[in-house]
Order: sequence, then C-alpha cells, then structure tokens
Amino acid sequence: MIWTIVIGLIVGAVAKLLMPGKDPGGFIITILLGIAGATIARWIGQAVGMYRGEEPAGIVASILGAVLLLWIYRMIMKKRVHH
Repeated sequence: MIWTIVIGLIVGAVAKLLMPGKDPGGFIITILLGIAGATIARWIGQAVGMYRGEEPAGIVASILGAVLLLWIYRMIMKKRVHH
C-alpha cells in the first residue's frame, strides 16, 4: 500500500511536470492522479495485449496514463468555462 502511494506520487508529479499549468489539488490529488494513470495504462495495455491480467503497468505507461487524464480534465474544464 505504501509503495502504491509513493509510486502514485512520483507518477503524478512527473505528469504534472510534463503538462505544466493550472491543475487541482496538492499532493493527495497528485497521488490519486498517479494511481489513476497507472490504472488507465493497465486497462489500455491489457486491451491491446501488452499486459496480462495480473501485471501492473510500467512506469512510462503510467505517466502517459496520468498525462491523458490531465488532458481530459483540462478539456472538460475548458468547455465548462466557455459555456
């Protein structure tokens, strides 16, 4: 559990560094972003045959998953501001 939190923080922080800008939250949101990014990466990886059911996503795939989530968040917020 602690390892998941540490990796989540690292993945979330790297994703935020790769996509600078205004994003929500502090370190807890960053951890959740990293964990969610890894989950998204795992689902996509399993769907395309990169990972088996019990395999976790790699660190690079997890970061890409977190970046994808940040991008989706920003697109949703951008639409809300314009409407």
